[in-house]
Amino acid sequence: MKGCIFCKIIKREIPATVVEEDESLLAIEDANPQSPVHVLIMPKKHYSTLLDCNDDEDREMIGKMACMASRIARNKGCHERGFRIAINVNKGGGQTVFHLHMHLLAGRPLSGRLG
Repeated sequence: MKGCIFCKIIKREIPATVVEEDESLLAIEDANPQSPVHVLIMPKKHYSTLLDCNDDEDREMIGKMACMASRIARNKGCHERGFRIAINVNKGGGQTVFHLHMHLLAGRPLSGRLG
């Protein structure tokens, strides 16, 4: 998608700290972290929001994102203390970059509430 910052990161037009990558996903350190561990996991294929995911291929991709989050949490040593994964959808849901991505947050106590 033209102008999408995450598409530019995926194409290596904008630098980012890569945490993990495979053929369909890219995980990067968040440039404005909200916790000591804050990783963004995104599909290389552009989806504006989670609402664009509607078929079996998309379901598999979302599962791969969750599995990558689990691996990264283990690799960063935050799997035992706990972590949060979140997907924000649309402005009212807190989405600020309109390229589907999952947040992995850890490294400090996170409240039980999401608001």
